[in-house]
Amino acid sequence: MKSNIFKIGKREIVIIAITLVVGISLGSIFFGSSSNENHEGHNHSETEIVDQTTWTCSMHPQIKQSKPGDCPICGMDLIPLKNDTGGKEADPNEIQMTESAIKLAEVQTYVVSKGAPEKAIHLLGKVKPDERNIATLTARFGGRIEKLYVNYTGQFVKKGQKLASIYSPELNTAQQELLDAAKYKEDNPSFYKATHNKLKLWELTDKQIDAIEYREEPGIYFDILSPISGTITRRDVAIGNYVKEGNPLFEVIDLSRVWIMFDAYESDLPWIKMGDKVSFTLQSLPGKTYSAKVSYIDPFIDANTRVAQIRVEMRNSNLKFKPEMFVNGILQSKTASSSEQLLIPKTSILWTGKRAVVYVRVPNRETPSFIYREIGLGAETGNFYVVADGLQEGEEIASNGVFKIDASAQLLGKPSMMNPDGGKISTGHNHGGTKMTDEEMKAMDNEKTDGSDSKEVDNNFKTQLGSFVDTYLKMKDAFVATDEKQVEIEAGKLLLELDNIDMGLLKGDAHNEWMRLLKPIKDNINGIVSMKGIEMKRSHFSIVSNKLTEAIEKFGISSPTPLYLEYCPMAFDDKGAFWISNQKEIRNPYFGDMMLKCGEVKKEFNM
Repeated sequence: MKSNIFKIGKREIVIIAITLVVGISLGSIFFGSSSNENHEGHNHSETEIVDQTTWTCSMHPQIKQSKPGDCPICGMDLIPLKNDTGGKEADPNEIQMTESAIKLAEVQTYVVSKGAPEKAIHLLGKVKPDERNIATLTARFGGRIEKLYVNYTGQFVKKGQKLASIYSPELNTAQQELLDAAKYKEDNPSFYKATHNKLKLWELTDKQIDAIEYREEPGIYFDILSPISGTITRRDVAIGNYVKEGNPLFEVIDLSRVWIMFDAYESDLPWIKMGDKVSFTLQSLPGKTYSAKVSYIDPFIDANTRVAQIRVEMRNSNLKFKPEMFVNGILQSKTASSSEQLLIPKTSILWTGKRAVVYVRVPNRETPSFIYREIGLGAETGNFYVVADGLQEGEEIASNGVFKIDASAQLLGKPSMMNPDGGKISTGHNHGGTKMTDEEMKAMDNEKTDGSDSKEVDNNFKTQLGSFVDTYLKMKDAFVATDEKQVEIEAGKLLLELDNIDMGLLKGDAHNEWMRLLKPIKDNINGIVSMKGIEMKRSHFSIVSNKLTEAIEKFGISSPTPLYLEYCPMAFDDKGAFWISNQKEIRNPYFGDMMLKCGEVKKEFNM
């Protein structure tokens, strides 16, 4: 009984063993290869794509996070960032912007194309008399004014009309000589002709000379006649005055034709040629526009005003154009070049000092991408500039919202207007990037500016830095007044003050620190001078303020009055901006009268 059970069990064991071996073999045939490949390849593509998605803010592209959420700056929902390069390798300096960011930043583009350079030259001028129609009457002989037939300047007279009568002993003698010569005219015609011509040189008319001969006696009084029809513009005599030969008597001007004399600056002269049409208006004749062609260009530049005179001529039969009236003119010129040239709009250019910068749109990108490029500019042509080099026809550039693209480039550490080599820009206190957090603001409020290194800085350097700050404050006041012209004047003075700072007074690390601050300060002051538009100048002013704050904290300063660091949280689309002031009362240089009191004092500098 036991033997049979053992045999059956052994047989079953053998069958089970064979079955296991066959099963393992079949399993390795059908599943072994697939299992190994999965193990060796470790393919988690779908999971990794999800994990590697970058999330950004449509308004602040510098924000990049690995998961969705809210923008830490503006609170907007983050969106996935597409990194579509159209199958081509992306340039690491490209600045990608989502479609929503493009719309919010109001970015517009322009396709570079060729055109005929045109320029509208604005000219200021005055109405002037035609110098060819001015008659100045002077005394040809001495005598006494016996009668006046014109009593005031501005009186209109006709050609040949009596102006005054004069008694002259010399004239009486000359008349008697004529009468004596007339008796012997046939025998001595040369003597008669000489006496006749003498009277003509004294401006007696043939009619007056014939009347003397007809009367056969000299006239007691001689009438002074107007040589032209026109207006008496000057009367230099009165009844009873004695005059000598050469004394002025009257000035008569024919105003039936007048000149319009415009002032043209040196930079405008290459655009002006003879025959160009000028359209102009007069304040005294509102609603009417007149036009005429350039008939004269002054060959000289006035040494004081640095302008040349441009002349057009106008008929003035009804005397509506009166001398000394102010005139505003516009001349449309195409004379810069006879051939078409590459043109780009002014709004597409960021210009600091010697560099002109544009942002070129990268082609074949589903996600809009721009890249920094420096270009050379030619002549200004109205709302455009001629491109000398750096761009090709057909390339697409940003023409609006350029500054916002550049700001993004700065925040991302990529090449930008003020940092062409790329890299993060340090502003000392995060002044120029995103809006400061509450923690940063609190830390800044509590920060002590005891100038740990300032004790070792030469006092002469502190005095020079103080003079620089004094000029800076004048420029700040010009920004408060939103006076763009005065801002440029003060910025020019600030550059001179910067050159007067002797960096040789600084030693070691202090010297290196000043060198680090000097370039951005100088570049941005140049930007204030050269950039057009008060808002663009204010953007440079903010960086000058930031760097100057660092300098004051690092080196100390000699100043007769306290200095304060003040902050506006609303400047530059709520990113905030700082400035230095010598008074606690807030006078905002970034908004002027629009938001004059916007801001707060963050701290007082220790002197």
